[in-house]
Amino acid sequence: MKLGIYPGSFDPLTNGHLDVIQRAEKLFDNVIVAIAKNDSKNPMFTMDERCELVTESIKGMGNVTVDKFEGLLVDYAVEQGAQAIIRGLRAISDFEFEFQLALMNRHLNSSIETIFMMPKDKYTFLSSRMVKEVSRLGGDIRGFVPEPIYRTMLLRQGAGDEISVH
Repeated sequence: MKLGIYPGSFDPLTNGHLDVIQRAEKLFDNVIVAIAKNDSKNPMFTMDERCELVTESIKGMGNVTVDKFEGLLVDYAVEQGAQAIIRGLRAISDFEFEFQLALMNRHLNSSIETIFMMPKDKYTFLSSRMVKEVSRLGGDIRGFVPEPIYRTMLLRQGAGDEISVH
């Protein structure tokens, strides 16, 4: 069984992320969307909320699951029995950072490969940071995120961030 790990903060998951997940599920027997703890990013959603929102957004994808992790990604990948780490590239500007990460991961554990995947052209401008900013300023994010995330962000926007995902 070939297992790929698609890591990220996914705060929030965008349609670009979802496109990469859909492409990855065609290449691997199983894909884990691994939500990383990253305190330096000041997340909009807690890890549990992100897990719930991503799980809701991938319903119907039988070979994709959601998990969360802390620590080194390569250690997590080994613990899960993964063969590859999946990374999304939107533009050339992403490549240098992602390339450095891939080389570091290879240095830490050469048995885990990194696979770079590009989303469809129509999603190359999307980033979680941009979606949060557009939402914060009252813009329509409906075409940028899956429906469960759109609904939750709309509720948060209207309630001053006091409404839970549930």
